[in-house]
Amino acid sequence: MSIHATAIVSASVRIADDVTIGPYSIVGDDVEIGSGSRIESHVVINGPTSIGENNRIHQFASIGDDPQDKKYRDEPTRLEIGNGNTIREYCTISRGTIQDQGVTSIGDDNWIMAYVHIAHDCRVGSHCIFANNATLAGHVHVGDWAIFAGFTGAHQFCRIGAHAFLGMYAGTSRDVPAYTMVGGQPPSPKGINSEGLKRRGFDSDQIRNIKNAYRIVYRRGLKLAEAVAQLELLVADQPELKIFIESLNASDRGILR
Repeated sequence: MSIHATAIVSASVRIADDVTIGPYSIVGDDVEIGSGSRIESHVVINGPTSIGENNRIHQFASIGDDPQDKKYRDEPTRLEIGNGNTIREYCTISRGTIQDQGVTSIGDDNWIMAYVHIAHDCRVGSHCIFANNATLAGHVHVGDWAIFAGFTGAHQFCRIGAHAFLGMYAGTSRDVPAYTMVGGQPPSPKGINSEGLKRRGFDSDQIRNIKNAYRIVYRRGLKLAEAVAQLELLVADQPELKIFIESLNASDRGILR
């Protein structure tokens, strides 16, 4: 391993042999860092936090510090970060709280740009992109392949479905179903994330089916339960609709409509 002479690293830290920790970084107690990960200069990591393999955390990020929750009383909550993530400058990612499951979790291969905030108890999937200044309030769940453009946000307890896209400045206080593209102020659904789906290998038939499912929910004037009932008749022959239906059924705050 390569630890710069000016870095401060707790004796209890568990670090793989090939981890790099840059100048003036501080790694506190109960932190684990996996093979191939690189911690740049002036990063602060507090625990309990586990960081997987091949992550890169850029300078001035704050990882695994206390949740910004006035109810927090030093309970031993956690932050869990998977593999292959890039976390850029000045990002803040907090540990969980006992009011939830006590864990904030980040999956694999996420691209998290500068000044992003991921609050306590958030659950972020894999392959997501968070552009500069995107913000998740507490308890937000984000599905795989979701994209947050610059200065976007999600209210606490919101769910953002897989492959969803939030356009610049679109802050939502409602759940966003899978595949759905959101934009404007106030934000509203604008269709499905067709371009993103093409890039991920969805074929023209699958995209057409997803567009039709979107129309059933957003263009037919149906109650949500009625729309879901229609979609469930289609899913056996159109399995790509499964995660769309699941995101609709999982909504607690109500979907953005």
